[in-house]
Amino acid sequence: MAEANETKTQNEMPTQYDPKNAESKWYEYWLKGNYFAAGTRPDAEKFTIVIPPPNVTGMLHIGHALDFTLQDIIIRMKRMQGFDTLWLPGSDHAGIATQAVVETNLRKEGISRHDLGREKFLEKVWEWKELYANRIREQWGKMGLSLDYTRERFTLDAGLSDAVREVFVRLYEKGLIYRGKYIINWDPAARTALSDIEVEYKEVQGNLYHLVYPLKDGSGSITVATTRPETMLGDTAVAVHPEDERYKDMVGKMLVLPIIGREIPVVADEYVEKEFGSGAVKITPAHDPNDFEVGKRHDLPQVLVMDETGTMNANAGKYQGLDRFECRKQIVADMKELGVLVKIEEHVHQVGHSERSGAVVEPYLSTQWFVKMKPLAEAAISAQKAGKGVNFVPERFERTYLNWIENVRDWCISRQLWWGHRIPAWYCEDCGEVQVSRTEAEACSHCGSSKLKQDNDVLDTWFSSALWPFSTLGWPEQTEDLKRFYPTDVLVTGYDIIYFWVARMIFTALEFTGEIPFKDVLMHGLVRDAEGRKMSKSLGNGVDPLEVIEKYGADAMRFMISTGSTPGQDLRFRWEKVEQARNFANKIWNASRFALMNLEGMTAADIDLSGELGTADRWILHRLNETVRDVTRLNESYEFGETGRLLYNFIWDDLCDWYIEFSKLSLYGTDEAAKKSTRSVLAYVLDRTQRLLHPFMPYISEEIWQHLPHEGETITLASWPVYEAGFEAPEAVREMELLMDIIRSVRNIRAEVNVPMSKKIELLVKPANEEYQGILSRNEEYLRRFCSTSLLEIRGDLAAPDKAMTALVTGAELYLPLAGLIDISQEIARLEKELKTLHGEVERIEKKLSNEGFVAKAPAKVIEEEKAKLADYADKRAKVTARLAELQE
Repeated sequence: MAEANETKTQNEMPTQYDPKNAESKWYEYWLKGNYFAAGTRPDAEKFTIVIPPPNVTGMLHIGHALDFTLQDIIIRMKRMQGFDTLWLPGSDHAGIATQAVVETNLRKEGISRHDLGREKFLEKVWEWKELYANRIREQWGKMGLSLDYTRERFTLDAGLSDAVREVFVRLYEKGLIYRGKYIINWDPAARTALSDIEVEYKEVQGNLYHLVYPLKDGSGSITVATTRPETMLGDTAVAVHPEDERYKDMVGKMLVLPIIGREIPVVADEYVEKEFGSGAVKITPAHDPNDFEVGKRHDLPQVLVMDETGTMNANAGKYQGLDRFECRKQIVADMKELGVLVKIEEHVHQVGHSERSGAVVEPYLSTQWFVKMKPLAEAAISAQKAGKGVNFVPERFERTYLNWIENVRDWCISRQLWWGHRIPAWYCEDCGEVQVSRTEAEACSHCGSSKLKQDNDVLDTWFSSALWPFSTLGWPEQTEDLKRFYPTDVLVTGYDIIYFWVARMIFTALEFTGEIPFKDVLMHGLVRDAEGRKMSKSLGNGVDPLEVIEKYGADAMRFMISTGSTPGQDLRFRWEKVEQARNFANKIWNASRFALMNLEGMTAADIDLSGELGTADRWILHRLNETVRDVTRLNESYEFGETGRLLYNFIWDDLCDWYIEFSKLSLYGTDEAAKKSTRSVLAYVLDRTQRLLHPFMPYISEEIWQHLPHEGETITLASWPVYEAGFEAPEAVREMELLMDIIRSVRNIRAEVNVPMSKKIELLVKPANEEYQGILSRNEEYLRRFCSTSLLEIRGDLAAPDKAMTALVTGAELYLPLAGLIDISQEIARLEKELKTLHGEVERIEKKLSNEGFVAKAPAKVIEEEKAKLADYADKRAKVTARLAELQE
């Protein structure tokens, strides 16, 4: 296919770019050619990215599109730079989230997972996984992602399951995984434990209830306050500060718990803040993490008064069977009736909600599995502070990461679910011992009994995700891929999962591989709607990337989202910005069609830049060279927004609006040598432009490149442009800037007096010196053509004619004798306005140069540049002043 395309011409290019046709055609071509496969350049330096695995809970959203497009830009550029690149795809089983959506679907059928049983339910979830993994794969293709599908992984793959069990066993054997009864975050809707970072705190308008607990001996009472009166049913003490004189004589006495009648002690504990409230705190060890610690210190009973659904249990007495919030209402009413509810205050406080189900989280006493985090965190902190850690982009996120990991608490890793990695622990029914094993245990290592039962719980989904950078490459086996492609080079992810995922990958990688899992972490922001709101189902403001692609094409979507923000900052999605990106694609297409009309029959071997090049030719090669240098630098710094701006300006302004127009003089002229040179420059610049554009807009760049003179099968494997010192042409830049200034000025004057470009005019140009005279004389033809002149004079001794429009550019004065077409009073008004502007510029720079602080601190080069600007503005001011005097005589 590529060979046949080497001499394709414009005649075979449609008049309009068709994204749908290009996208289906080229993606299939890339996959068929196996161009995305890693390991094809064994002698080259490797470059690895593992995709942040999307959850198999549903379709990808616009945030995924941003995340994946940024990765594709990086990997496509590195592939073109000659690296042996691996971009490893995959998806996450997403325990709670996936089980929740499948259970929701089952409820619509009137059944629950318990009706099906564990085995049948898991079959249903696997069916769901296959359906959505295929849909995700299709979306990746629509977005044009250059993934190595031969290495695709899933967090419940057999190999990844082996890695999970290996990590669990090793941590258990080191004493870093343990099982214990602690207060955890409980989701009553999903009926599972949550880790601390799976809890979202929301400000809620609630109440503070003041309750009176009487002393058993009748000598008094203590008032306590709570936001959750239903938990008082589980109170096993009231605590006061040891140095609080108000309660000194009450410590050790017994209180009677209202309604329940249970006797509970008054204990002294430094946890209590004596200045806060009444200075007395009710202690509910089974329903509050701080109370749990107080309870342990004082050997208090742990009375659990709810079940796993948030329903009051037998320990709640007459309230058994009530939902926790219904129980609250009933207790408040009963306490009022008893006269022990002395006050209710409105109280705004932070309430934890499950990130997955949205339910109010209940602090809940439960036996769970935990990871001791401090020893693991210490290694990660030491590496970071020693300069051997991860490079965060933007840098401020390093502090965010360290703040969390330095204050990390033990991680509750068990979940009361069926979908996930089942905990590799077996319990002996005879002796009660627990046995942790990499494979299924057949006999108790303690008593030899074969009556073993595996733990019903599964691991937190982030436990397996934390191993993703190395488990996907075959760890714990020392596979060739692991040796070749680990550690990875960059992780691209949203700042919202720095705790959930990024931190955990770092400390697990250090523990099990001895290396950081990636060199750079590029943190991008969220994609918000045009008003800056977070996208959500409730607001109905979400954007489906497939809808964007259907309407405007994948390239337009990719260019808009990848260049619309800076690292770490949120992006506002605006449809008009996507439309602008589509218009940009059309501009590139139309310019390429014109160029190809003039490259008929040309091959890559015909491109020759060694001949004599004109001013415009040397200028565009210089500008291309600058663009290559800056785009490469900015891409490698992940400044894709700046890259997009540079590419847009170079292609739209320099290439399309100026060079292609200038090239027509040679292409349509009679000088065959000039025509040959311009054809070569045009073919070369278009080729390199498509290469620079390819990571952002892969489809249109491939389509155009295949029509251009080229070597090779695909632009995907074409070499990335590099800076060429020989293309530096500052003198051509200076000449072009003068020509462009003159052409712009003439066109502006025409517009002011409504003289169309089709009407030829006289143009008199007075160069400032012999150097400018030479520049203008060499390039007369450009001025004749693009100023549309009937007469062009370029002389240093020109006198300003009467009734002429005037313009000043650096290096020349312009006079347009437009007798009968202009109003002298209007011209005077225009010049007075220009004089005011120039006067302001002169004053501004004079003030800056008279500032001793600026002069002392600014580099010499900057000062010289400011002095040159001052001289230029002063010269223009003098000439405008003189011209005004002539017109006003």
